[in-house]
Amino acid sequence: MESDAENGEDIGRRVARGADLEVRWVQGFTNRNVGFVNDKTICYPCGNYILFVDIETKKKTVLKCKNGHVGAFAVNGKSQVVAFSDQKLNPVIYIYTFPGLVKRSEIKGQAQLDYSLLAFSYTGPYLASYSSVPEFALSIWDWQENILLCSKSQPGVTVTSMSFNPMSWHQLCLSNENSLTVWNIERNDQEHHLKSKPVRLPAEDGSLMYNQDVFFSHPGIQDLYYGPVLPISAIAGLAGDEAETFRPKDDIQPSVHPTVHCWTATSDLYMGCEEGHFLAINVETLKASLLYYKPPRDAKERRQTQFHSLPLLSDDSLKNEEDKRRKQKPVLLAMAYHKDGLYAAGSDGIVHFYQIKGTHYQMDNCFDVSEPIISLVFSPDYNILLVETDKGSVYVYKPSQNEKVIKLLDACNDHFLSADFLTPGNKYCVSVAISGEVHVWLLEDGAFISKLCLNTQATAMVCCPSSYSVAVGTKVGHVYFIDVTKVETPRVVHRVLLSNLPVQHLQYDQSGQYLITGAAEGHIFILDARPSKLFQVLGYLVMSSEVLGLSTIYDVENELVEVMALLCPPDIRRARLEIFCLPSAITIDNDECIDERGMLKNRVIQKRQYELEYPLSSAVRQKDDTVYGYCKHAPFICKYHLAKKKTWKDASVTLSEKRIPSNQFAPGFLHLSPNSQLLASVAKDGVLFIRDAVTLETVAREHCHSYQGQGIGSLAFSLDGQFILVNGMDDGTLVCLKWNRTGEDEIKEATDYWRLILAFLNNSIYNENAVLKSMEEWNIATESLLESSLETESQETLQKKPSVEVMDEDSYLNLNILSTDEMTWLNQKVQKAIKEEIKKFADKRKELKKGIKKLRKTIQEMMYENEQVPDIERLDQQDFNLDIEEQERLQVESEQEVAKIRKEIEMENLAKCYLRDVIKKECWDSMSIKGRAIKDIIYKVKTAFNKEFDTVARQKEQEIARVKERNLRIQEIVEQLELQEEVWEPALTDDEIPERALTVQDSEIKVEKYLTPEQRAKAEMMAKIEMERRLAALNSARQRALYDMMNGVLEIKKEDILKIEIPPPPFVSKPDTLWNEEEKKVFKEFEKKVKELNEEREKYRKTLETELKKLQTSIQETTQTFDDTVSKLFERKVKSEMVIYQEELKINNLLYSLLLDEELSTREAGLNHFLDKKQKEKLSTAEAVQVARAQHDAYRETYDNLVAEDKILERGFKKEFSDVPAHHIDHLFKLYKRRPRAQKIKMHLDTANPYGDRPGSARAYEEALAHLMKAIDEMDDPENMPEGLDPTVWERFCLARRTKVESEQLVKRKALTLAEMQAFLQKRMDDDEKIRMDTEKILNELNTLREEKMRFQLDLTIQFLLKQGQVELESAAELIPDYTDAILIHKSVIEELNCTIRAQGEKKIASMVESKDFSKGIFQLEWEHKKMKMLMEDLNQRARDIQKLHVSRDRQLFLSVLNYDSRITQQVSVMEQTLGVMDKLHKKNVKNRQKIFKDLEKRICLKEQANYKLSQELQEMLVSVSERRHIFEAADTQLVSEKAAKEHYRDIVQRRQLVDLAKEQAQEIAVLQAEVERLRMRTFPALFETEY
Repeated sequence: MESDAENGEDIGRRVARGADLEVRWVQGFTNRNVGFVNDKTICYPCGNYILFVDIETKKKTVLKCKNGHVGAFAVNGKSQVVAFSDQKLNPVIYIYTFPGLVKRSEIKGQAQLDYSLLAFSYTGPYLASYSSVPEFALSIWDWQENILLCSKSQPGVTVTSMSFNPMSWHQLCLSNENSLTVWNIERNDQEHHLKSKPVRLPAEDGSLMYNQDVFFSHPGIQDLYYGPVLPISAIAGLAGDEAETFRPKDDIQPSVHPTVHCWTATSDLYMGCEEGHFLAINVETLKASLLYYKPPRDAKERRQTQFHSLPLLSDDSLKNEEDKRRKQKPVLLAMAYHKDGLYAAGSDGIVHFYQIKGTHYQMDNCFDVSEPIISLVFSPDYNILLVETDKGSVYVYKPSQNEKVIKLLDACNDHFLSADFLTPGNKYCVSVAISGEVHVWLLEDGAFISKLCLNTQATAMVCCPSSYSVAVGTKVGHVYFIDVTKVETPRVVHRVLLSNLPVQHLQYDQSGQYLITGAAEGHIFILDARPSKLFQVLGYLVMSSEVLGLSTIYDVENELVEVMALLCPPDIRRARLEIFCLPSAITIDNDECIDERGMLKNRVIQKRQYELEYPLSSAVRQKDDTVYGYCKHAPFICKYHLAKKKTWKDASVTLSEKRIPSNQFAPGFLHLSPNSQLLASVAKDGVLFIRDAVTLETVAREHCHSYQGQGIGSLAFSLDGQFILVNGMDDGTLVCLKWNRTGEDEIKEATDYWRLILAFLNNSIYNENAVLKSMEEWNIATESLLESSLETESQETLQKKPSVEVMDEDSYLNLNILSTDEMTWLNQKVQKAIKEEIKKFADKRKELKKGIKKLRKTIQEMMYENEQVPDIERLDQQDFNLDIEEQERLQVESEQEVAKIRKEIEMENLAKCYLRDVIKKECWDSMSIKGRAIKDIIYKVKTAFNKEFDTVARQKEQEIARVKERNLRIQEIVEQLELQEEVWEPALTDDEIPERALTVQDSEIKVEKYLTPEQRAKAEMMAKIEMERRLAALNSARQRALYDMMNGVLEIKKEDILKIEIPPPPFVSKPDTLWNEEEKKVFKEFEKKVKELNEEREKYRKTLETELKKLQTSIQETTQTFDDTVSKLFERKVKSEMVIYQEELKINNLLYSLLLDEELSTREAGLNHFLDKKQKEKLSTAEAVQVARAQHDAYRETYDNLVAEDKILERGFKKEFSDVPAHHIDHLFKLYKRRPRAQKIKMHLDTANPYGDRPGSARAYEEALAHLMKAIDEMDDPENMPEGLDPTVWERFCLARRTKVESEQLVKRKALTLAEMQAFLQKRMDDDEKIRMDTEKILNELNTLREEKMRFQLDLTIQFLLKQGQVELESAAELIPDYTDAILIHKSVIEELNCTIRAQGEKKIASMVESKDFSKGIFQLEWEHKKMKMLMEDLNQRARDIQKLHVSRDRQLFLSVLNYDSRITQQVSVMEQTLGVMDKLHKKNVKNRQKIFKDLEKRICLKEQANYKLSQELQEMLVSVSERRHIFEAADTQLVSEKAAKEHYRDIVQRRQLVDLAKEQAQEIAVLQAEVERLRMRTFPALFETEY
């Protein structure tokens, strides 16, 4: 390898000065501005380049933007030109032709920073541009002549889409997220003017919005009480330009948000929006209408096509997202108009075909690309539809042929992260995206070969020199190893998780033996790069700071690899280099080279350190200990030479030998060529510099990326030195550069060096590739088996642990490790080391644990005892902390925090005090004396009431305390008397103590408190200590003696003595006859004691009842007294509020008057400002009208002169040819008047272009004029010359005719221009008239406002305080009367009027009383007369009743028989005997009926059996009947059946009529019977009978 390096030095020193870099190919994906440059070629911008792709051959052509990143971009397929702007100060628009890629023109406008949009017109050589900040200007250019036609700025308005009307270049449509505007280009001869017309968009729900004029007042709205009704802008205090469009936030109804628009063949617009609506816009009326979906009548199959592209990933998550995306309402993001209808697509990824009729449309689905579509573009011949997705994929579809959809460009999900050459470096290269997609490219032309998706975020990538493998680092710490032996099907063969830190750097050594991996926090992992060793992790080491870069050197003789890591510690602010060696011993005997935790031993790696003078962002090292560094904060490249060090750390700082300016934007990074002789430097500016590594002179320079794309992300040299791969940071571009050398010797030497390297690596490449091919493809299933086993072990460990015991440190660590999803290599080493340490120090750990447990138990006992002592003796929780230093540190931190918070509060209070003073000065001190006095009164009233309220509140608390003291005694008495009464306990409510609502009581918590295992163990420990304390207390002799002698108390109360029961003598159980004298005497003593005890109890009971009543009466009196106090306070509150409201009403009236006066002044100022604005506009419009009229008149005069000259030419024809014979003059004059036939426009009926072939006006005129001149040349042919005419005369005649034709064409063109100028003049006159009408409207509004202001100043509001009886207004439905027609009169007038009314009323009452008494006498006489008449009628009725009295036999018998009672008794006995006989007879009849009932039951059973048989027979008969019916129907018996049916029908009708007749007769009979009964009842009560 040393000889290789020497050869490389010679090659590097002899690099030709004339050598430069050329762009070999560019790969990149875009998601913007893909268009057709002709019928078969598309183009799109990508970074600093514009790529042209042939659809059929997929051949790419590259056009580079020389000044960096491509900004705005547009393409015109008809003219085959592209336009783009660069992104720099004062950007320029370039226009190139295709396929020659020749610059057609260069447009320099007034834009300072950037152009955001470009658009070509469909007709004419016109280009529209829209600039960004700060101009926001729309400009129209003639790109062929490089002339600016017109420009208009609209500050602050950002535009996202812009397009010309295909039918007329005089119209443009500009849209953004909130609005859509149609711009008209008006032309006046050589002048062009832009006029905007915004479109009124509907609301978000699709409904039309009515935009009311908020600036002008509305006369129909008036308020006579509160004054004039003013616009909202005047109320808001606005008087400038913002007053014209101001609307409150609540009144602003959001409109739809446009996403895409498309012109139609009728010069209207279709628009899609974010809300999912589909709108049609009439450009003339500027109104948008909603289009509704109309499902087709027939269920035709929708057109579907299949994809001719790579299959999509079959992932369940992707399928779920796809289903969710389809169910959502699609948002249209792209449209393309076709002669058959409209093609549209959007967020659902489906291209729809719309057929629109009126306000309805029908929709078919053409195809689905499963990605949101952002662009649809037709080719110039409208045969190919280009579909672009948001990720940048491009599809091609031919609607007319209904072919398969072809994926032309397969986009990556994210930007390129890195790229490298696949060994041997002359055929393939590999790139990786941030999303984890790995692409393989053909190095010759950049053709795509294959792709592999890792589905994780990548952070680094590098290709192995010793095998066809690729290593990819990820953000989560994985390193993937990819087999690329078959470039068509790359596969992952191994994955290792080094740590949980992101992988930041990957670096192979030159021999391909080691893979050095740099992770976050200074970790470096060393892996065996060979597949034969299964990519074994050899060890790791930790740097002193974050690793910024890695560089390796391979020593062949010593078989040693030296690794240099670049660090930049923040504490020293300069670069640090740490170099360590990787001997072959770490692969042979790895266990001896690492410690138990996997870290490489210092004696093995021989680490040494160098301090550099500057902070560096990148550094590379050569074999001769030369280091090149790129300065971090300054654009310099430094060259260092590292001296040999004998110690690990040296305080000396290494100074740079040479320092040159990099001419780049810092920070950047450096890269050495494989032979270490070419030094490449890149930075954020995107420029690649290639320097000679010895002289540091620039060899080549290439601007391949830009600053706007964050510069260059990575760089790689090929082994043969022919190619360089460069990818951008954020522009999504991968560029392949190739050396363009002038000499053959340099190429030959570079090739020889490459062959030497391959000869050294060939054996390793062959062997390792064989092993790599035999490796199985890596699968996540193998990893999941390990994860499941680890999870099972962790669950078993958890189940074995007790619930209360505190876990040990080792078990906690084991559980932590086992709970992870995938164990890292670093964690595996740590776990293994911990297990060995645990096993080694097991005995010592047990002793420490015992001591700790004993100490813990002692401290817990002390803490429990501390909780039992009074508060004054209790220690704080922190006093039990054994770590005094930690306690002191916490104390200091808390004091610092308190001081910090106190300072913040003081500063906040100071700011509030200042704000208070400012507000007081502006609002309070500036108020009039009246307003301040009124507020003082309100303050005094409120203060006085609040003092009384506080007094009553304190009194209530005192009364509640007294009641509670009495309730304690009442509760004792109730318990002694054993009464079932509830004691009333007064308390304050939550309204009186609102802060109590924030306090949670233990009784409010309904769930059991959760305790952690530590808390549960502590609680059990405390319970155990408490139980031990109680047991110790029970063993006290003093406590046992007290309980045995006095039942556990030292003093006996009176109520306790009365509760004591006197025990009866033991002989009470014997009969009293067996008692002796002594026992009788004892029993009498017992009875005497019981009687005395009962008397004492009764006496004590009465005393308690008296005390209870006394206490209750006292509480009731106290409560009543306090209630009276509260009532008085409430009355005072009502009066205070009345006074406060009155004074506040005065303040509000004053404030409203001031506010209204201010609003009127603001409104007047706003109208004056608007009037001044309109007057200025009137001056400008009047001037525009005057200028346009002058130009029109001048042009009219020119036109009239041309017409006159044209007529003179015709009239002077005979004079000019007066020398010609007469018969020739007539013939020549006919030829003079003859003109060629007009060219007929050929219509291609089979074209798919919906807009037709419409060339621009200038182009059409030139084509027509050329055709006419060609026809004139044919007419000038001598063959058309009349016979006998002199050729010289014919030549004169042809010249005169040509002059006449040119004059006619000039007149026609001038006439068209004159018509345009006339239309322009009319529009300016209309604008001037509109401004005049607006000015008159403003003047009328201003006069009306001044009248209202005068009326308001004269019509004052005065506040009066009147009693309820002094307001005599009717208020039917409303509580507040209407005072509009009320008057205010003096009180004396009402009192005099009331006296008069009262006197007249007394007179009227006296006359009414007299009239009442007279009427009362009349009513009394009438009542007595009626009474007499009623008595007379009563007596007559009694006489008639006596005459008609009926005397029955019973009455006669009662009068005639002497012993009537005995006779009645005899009759009763006879009847009783009769009843007895009838009872016997009834029982006999019951028995007979029961027998009959049983017989009937038996008959019923028999009948049921018979019925069952009959039902079976009936079924058979029904079958036979149905058969006969079928036979009958089959036979020709229709007439007979119809006759039988008719007869049967007649019988039914006749029977029905008879039934109705019978019912009527029955009703008549019933009526007659009722009448007979009624007549009989009338004669029934007659008293005259002959028999007595």
